[in-house]
Amino acid sequence: MHTPSTASAYKARDVVNAPAIKERIQARSAERGDAPDVAAWLANHFCRHVIGNVQAEPPAVQPIADTQTLQQLQGRKPAPEWALARLAKQAAGFDLPALWWVDADAPEVLALETRLVEFLSTRKGTSLEGKLQRVNAPQALARWTLEHLAFEKKQNSGRVEHSPSAVHGLLRGQHGTFVEFDGASTTLRQEMAYESQMMGHCVGQFADRQRFSGGYGEHYAEACEKGRMRLFSYRTGSAQPRITVNAYLKEGGLLQIEQIKGKQNRPPIARYAADVVALLNHLPLNDVVPHDALAMGIVRRPAHLLAADAARTPWCAAADMHSEAEQLWLLQQHPDLLDLGMLRSPLVQWMALARKDSVGAEGLERMPKTPAQQHALEQAKRRGITRAGVAL
Repeated sequence: MHTPSTASAYKARDVVNAPAIKERIQARSAERGDAPDVAAWLANHFCRHVIGNVQAEPPAVQPIADTQTLQQLQGRKPAPEWALARLAKQAAGFDLPALWWVDADAPEVLALETRLVEFLSTRKGTSLEGKLQRVNAPQALARWTLEHLAFEKKQNSGRVEHSPSAVHGLLRGQHGTFVEFDGASTTLRQEMAYESQMMGHCVGQFADRQRFSGGYGEHYAEACEKGRMRLFSYRTGSAQPRITVNAYLKEGGLLQIEQIKGKQNRPPIARYAADVVALLNHLPLNDVVPHDALAMGIVRRPAHLLAADAARTPWCAAADMHSEAEQLWLLQQHPDLLDLGMLRSPLVQWMALARKDSVGAEGLERMPKTPAQQHALEQAKRRGITRAGVAL
């Protein structure tokens, strides 16, 4: 099989904030305390992957069409002269490559980084030990996927039993209880192996299943034992794991959720969403929203929405955002999570109609409309106007 070279693995894309992306990747690596070879790999390969290869919906990845958009994205920082010159030439009719902006802190980017750090940190004792720089990001991601598929198919030599002393109850929910793993327990690793056995993921997949050491499990166990990470499991019935959550300790004692996984690394089922929201509001979390939460339809309200109503909780289901201010924010930040059938504000309805990425044919049919909006849509339909590929 042909293996792509490092040079050909990364695509070319003119990303205006490329230097800032590298700075953020290096800063997060230093925060985690990554090993030198892992930190060097991320600064090289992952940075190039984010700049050239990552595909995601705006605002994570977005083209820059004009100077106004560029200045808004730059904030108070001056825009690079080369980018302003490129946009001026494009405005004058020159056919030049597009400019791009990639949010280095977007949930999609953080999810990829988590996966790669997990992979890189578990290469000790493998054929890649000491050779990480020879592996590009697409290859690393492909290896991660293959290894996790192998976990699902692997026949364990004997089942691991649940160890009650390794966990303690944390939060009672509607359908089960969140427990926390005890990093000081002598049976911590055995309980992590039990979690992986029941869930079909890698948090407790140890290379040596007799000693519970090495492999992906070592990455999580060591962080938990040293107090850098807290690990939680949502359990029902007779200690049946349903959801695994891990969070890293950050500055000021706050936690940052890294992953929220259901079985086989899928999003947890919708029935447990309210209990996940309760956990997020129970823990002392920072304001970083993990990709896994968004996949469940869970968001974190920004400060201005919390200030407007002291009764609101920071974390909630997007479907529970009913006020005009909340729905306007949701439309701007996460339009795919906005339930168009719940729109009652004419302002939000008009804004939704104006956004080409928020209303498809089905959403347009379900969305409540004022007489004026209905009239406008009928007029557009008579004129054969289409919007975002949807025939009006």
